Amino acid sequence: MTATVRYPGRTKVFHWLTAALVFSALLVGFTMVNSLGSYAALVGIHMTLGITILLLTVARAVNRFTHRTPPLPETVGRLEHLLVVGSELAMYGLLLVQPLIGWAMQSAAARPVVLFATLRLPAIAPFDEHLYFILRQTHSVLAYLLVAAIAAHVSAVLLHTLTLRDRMLSRMTFGGHRAG
Repeated sequence: MTATVRYPGRTKVFHWLTAALVFSALLVGFTMVNSLGSYAALVGIHMTLGITILLLTVARAVNRFTHRTPPLPETVGRLEHLLVVGSELAMYGLLLVQPLIGWAMQSAAARPVVLFATLRLPAIAPFDEHLYFILRQTHSVLAYLLVAAIAAHVSAVLLHTLTLRDRMLSRMTFGGHRAG
Protein backbone atom coordinates (compact mmCIF):
# COMPACT_ATOMS: atom_id res chain seq x y z
CA MET A 1 0.00 0.00 0.00
CA THR A 2 1.30 3.46 -0.84
CA ALA A 3 1.82 6.18 1.72
CA THR A 4 -1.28 8.08 2.82
CA VAL A 5 -1.51 11.54 1.32
CA ARG A 6 -2.87 13.90 3.97
CA TYR A 7 -4.71 17.20 3.80
CA PRO A 8 -2.80 20.37 4.71
CA GLY A 9 -3.12 21.75 8.24
CA ARG A 10 -5.42 24.66 7.34
CA THR A 11 -7.89 22.25 5.72
CA LYS A 12 -7.85 20.03 8.80
CA VAL A 13 -8.49 23.04 11.06
CA PHE A 14 -11.42 24.12 8.86
CA HIS A 15 -12.80 20.57 8.84
CA TRP A 16 -12.65 19.87 12.57
CA LEU A 17 -13.75 23.38 13.60
CA THR A 18 -16.74 23.06 11.27
CA ALA A 19 -17.53 19.63 12.69
CA ALA A 20 -17.45 20.91 16.28
CA LEU A 21 -19.58 23.97 15.47
CA VAL A 22 -22.14 22.00 13.44
CA PHE A 23 -22.44 19.36 16.15
CA SER A 24 -22.93 22.13 18.73
CA ALA A 25 -25.50 23.97 16.60
CA LEU A 26 -27.47 20.78 16.00
CA LEU A 27 -27.36 19.87 19.69
CA VAL A 28 -28.47 23.35 20.74
CA GLY A 29 -31.11 23.44 17.99
CA PHE A 30 -32.65 20.11 18.95
CA THR A 31 -32.49 21.04 22.64
CA MET A 32 -34.04 24.49 22.27
CA VAL A 33 -37.17 23.25 20.49
CA ASN A 34 -37.86 21.11 23.57
CA SER A 35 -36.86 23.66 26.20
CA LEU A 36 -39.16 26.35 27.50
CA GLY A 37 -37.06 27.76 30.31
CA SER A 38 -33.85 28.32 28.39
CA TYR A 39 -35.32 28.93 24.93
CA ALA A 40 -34.21 32.56 24.50
CA ALA A 41 -30.63 31.90 25.62
CA LEU A 42 -30.39 28.81 23.42
CA VAL A 43 -31.72 30.72 20.40
CA GLY A 44 -28.99 33.34 20.91
CA ILE A 45 -26.31 30.67 21.07
CA HIS A 46 -27.80 28.85 18.07
CA MET A 47 -27.86 32.03 15.95
CA THR A 48 -24.25 32.84 16.82
CA LEU A 49 -23.19 29.29 15.95
CA GLY A 50 -25.17 29.39 12.70
CA ILE A 51 -23.66 32.63 11.40
CA THR A 52 -20.19 31.50 12.51
CA ILE A 53 -20.72 28.26 10.53
CA LEU A 54 -21.84 30.31 7.52
CA LEU A 55 -18.71 32.48 7.59
CA LEU A 56 -16.45 29.49 8.24
CA THR A 57 -18.04 27.56 5.38
CA VAL A 58 -17.44 30.44 2.98
CA ALA A 59 -13.77 30.52 4.03
CA ARG A 60 -13.62 26.74 3.82
CA ALA A 61 -15.15 26.71 0.33
CA VAL A 62 -12.63 29.30 -0.85
CA ASN A 63 -9.86 27.11 0.55
CA ARG A 64 -11.33 23.97 -1.01
CA PHE A 65 -11.87 25.38 -4.47
CA THR A 66 -8.53 27.20 -4.69
CA HIS A 67 -6.38 24.26 -3.52
CA ARG A 68 -6.21 20.73 -4.88
CA THR A 69 -7.27 17.93 -2.59
CA PRO A 70 -5.04 14.92 -2.07
CA PRO A 71 -5.97 11.96 -4.27
CA LEU A 72 -8.38 9.43 -2.81
CA PRO A 73 -7.00 6.01 -1.87
CA GLU A 74 -6.86 3.31 -4.56
CA THR A 75 -9.75 1.54 -2.79
CA VAL A 76 -12.14 4.25 -4.03
CA GLY A 77 -13.66 3.26 -7.36
CA ARG A 78 -14.95 5.57 -10.08
CA LEU A 79 -18.60 5.48 -8.98
CA GLU A 80 -17.66 5.98 -5.35
CA HIS A 81 -15.43 8.90 -6.39
CA LEU A 82 -18.47 10.56 -7.99
CA LEU A 83 -20.43 9.94 -4.78
CA VAL A 84 -17.64 11.49 -2.72
CA VAL A 85 -17.57 14.64 -4.86
CA GLY A 86 -21.37 14.89 -4.96
CA SER A 87 -21.75 14.41 -1.22
CA GLU A 88 -19.02 16.97 -0.55
CA LEU A 89 -20.81 19.54 -2.71
CA ALA A 90 -24.12 18.68 -1.03
CA MET A 91 -22.56 19.13 2.40
CA TYR A 92 -21.14 22.53 1.43
CA GLY A 93 -24.56 23.48 0.06
CA LEU A 94 -26.31 22.47 3.29
CA LEU A 95 -23.74 24.31 5.42
CA LEU A 96 -24.28 27.49 3.38
CA VAL A 97 -28.06 27.33 2.96
CA GLN A 98 -29.05 26.20 6.47
CA PRO A 99 -27.79 29.34 8.29
CA LEU A 100 -29.27 31.57 5.59
CA ILE A 101 -32.66 29.88 5.96
CA GLY A 102 -32.44 30.36 9.74
CA TRP A 103 -31.56 34.02 9.29
CA ALA A 104 -34.41 34.53 6.83
CA MET A 105 -36.77 32.68 9.19
CA GLN A 106 -35.90 35.03 12.04
CA SER A 107 -36.34 38.00 9.69
CA ALA A 108 -39.77 36.74 8.55
CA ALA A 109 -40.78 36.55 12.22
CA ALA A 110 -39.61 40.17 12.70
CA ARG A 111 -36.98 38.95 15.18
CA PRO A 112 -33.43 40.18 14.78
CA VAL A 113 -30.48 37.85 14.41
CA VAL A 114 -28.22 38.78 17.30
CA LEU A 115 -24.66 37.50 17.54
CA PHE A 116 -22.74 37.26 20.79
CA ALA A 117 -25.74 38.91 22.52
CA THR A 118 -24.87 42.34 21.06
CA LEU A 119 -24.33 42.43 17.29
CA ARG A 120 -27.62 42.76 15.35
CA LEU A 121 -27.69 41.65 11.74
CA PRO A 122 -30.09 43.22 9.25
CA ALA A 123 -33.24 41.41 8.15
CA ILE A 124 -32.88 39.47 4.90
CA ALA A 125 -36.57 38.62 4.44
CA PRO A 126 -39.78 40.61 4.90
CA PHE A 127 -42.03 40.14 7.91
CA ASP A 128 -44.51 37.47 6.82
CA GLU A 129 -46.04 34.76 9.00
CA HIS A 130 -46.63 32.39 6.06
CA LEU A 131 -43.03 32.79 4.90
CA TYR A 132 -41.89 32.22 8.49
CA PHE A 133 -43.83 28.94 8.62
CA ILE A 134 -42.31 27.71 5.34
CA LEU A 135 -38.80 28.73 6.40
CA ARG A 136 -39.18 27.10 9.81
CA GLN A 137 -40.26 23.81 8.22
CA THR A 138 -37.42 24.09 5.70
CA HIS A 139 -34.90 24.79 8.48
CA SER A 140 -36.06 21.64 10.31
CA VAL A 141 -35.94 19.44 7.20
CA LEU A 142 -32.47 20.72 6.34
CA ALA A 143 -31.29 19.97 9.89
CA TYR A 144 -32.36 16.34 9.48
CA LEU A 145 -30.75 16.19 6.03
CA LEU A 146 -27.55 17.56 7.55
CA VAL A 147 -27.62 14.86 10.24
CA ALA A 148 -28.13 12.21 7.54
CA ALA A 149 -25.28 13.64 5.41
CA ILE A 150 -22.95 13.69 8.42
CA ALA A 151 -23.91 10.11 9.33
CA ALA A 152 -23.22 8.97 5.76
CA HIS A 153 -19.88 10.84 5.71
CA VAL A 154 -18.72 9.35 9.02
CA SER A 155 -19.95 5.88 8.02
CA ALA A 156 -18.06 5.98 4.72
CA VAL A 157 -14.85 7.10 6.40
CA LEU A 158 -15.19 4.39 9.06
CA LEU A 159 -15.94 1.74 6.43
CA HIS A 160 -12.77 2.65 4.59
CA THR A 161 -10.64 2.99 7.70
CA LEU A 162 -11.82 -0.08 9.62
CA THR A 163 -12.87 -2.50 6.87
CA LEU A 164 -10.76 -1.61 3.85
CA ARG A 165 -7.85 -0.43 6.03
CA ASP A 166 -6.89 2.28 3.55
CA ARG A 167 -6.15 4.90 6.23
CA MET A 168 -8.92 7.20 4.95
CA LEU A 169 -9.40 8.82 8.37
CA SER A 170 -5.69 9.56 8.80
CA ARG A 171 -5.88 11.90 5.78
CA MET A 172 -7.79 14.40 7.96
CA THR A 173 -6.23 13.79 11.38
CA PHE A 174 -3.37 15.70 12.97
CA GLY A 175 0.01 14.16 13.66
CA GLY A 176 2.19 11.94 11.56
CA HIS A 177 3.81 12.94 8.29
CA ARG A 178 2.21 14.54 5.30
CA ALA A 179 3.24 12.43 2.31
CA GLY A 180 3.14 13.51 -1.31
